[in-house]
Amino acid sequence: MGRLWNSFKIAFSMYSKIPMPKSEWTKENMRYIMCFFPLIGVIIGGLTWLWGYFGKVLVSSHVFYAAVLVLIPVAVSGGIHLDGLLDTSDALHSYQPRERKLEILKDSHAGAFAIITAVVYFLLYLGVYSEITLKSLPVVCIGFVLSRALGGFSIAAFPMAKNTGLAAAFSDGAQKQCVKMVCAIYGILCVVSMLAYDPLIGGCAVLGAALEYLYYYKMSMKEFGGITGDLAGFHMQMSELVMAFFCVAGEIISRFL
Repeated sequence: MGRLWNSFKIAFSMYSKIPMPKSEWTKENMRYIMCFFPLIGVIIGGLTWLWGYFGKVLVSSHVFYAAVLVLIPVAVSGGIHLDGLLDTSDALHSYQPRERKLEILKDSHAGAFAIITAVVYFLLYLGVYSEITLKSLPVVCIGFVLSRALGGFSIAAFPMAKNTGLAAAFSDGAQKQCVKMVCAIYGILCVVSMLAYDPLIGGCAVLGAALEYLYYYKMSMKEFGGITGDLAGFHMQMSELVMAFFCVAGEIISRFL
């Protein structure tokens, strides 16, 4: 139980801004960190639902309402996954050999394409959330758990691009079969919940998540030879945007049925 509790604390300390008691970051304590990673999505989803439901009553500005929805995941996660999105964007747009792309992922400086990606990403996310209604909001909230379940599964199942970095450390220190099984259970529960709530909107969200996950795997293998922590962060950000977008598409389709 002590190891599980330590893994829980490290997961929330690393991937969120939620205060946690201190714990030693040893291999033993980090074995099951990815088993608890999706629970951060539960917190984000819960806060998103609360604001999505009550925010419409509290504020009159639709733009401000949507902007808060966009910023809730960043506030809870501390932007750690956003950093991965921007680093990956710089690396992909460098058009350099694989080794150089991996070096760019580690570079702490933000390049031009990182800035462009950030602007475009948030503008598109704001636009998508401006179209989200209370009908599809629960599916979007579940998506925060699903994106992390898929991300945790990839850390345990996909090849690593390098033997250093946080993703490699977690992969080596984890009980891979246990992590894959737990993350798969999270994922199945999320998919079933989405489809049970609304087969059309939920189905669109699941389709979007599947397409993004396929792209994440193919791109990572082709461009980097495996995944890294930054690429996992890229997946998380893109998955959540794509699922929200497909929810909007599902709502539009439902109007014609």
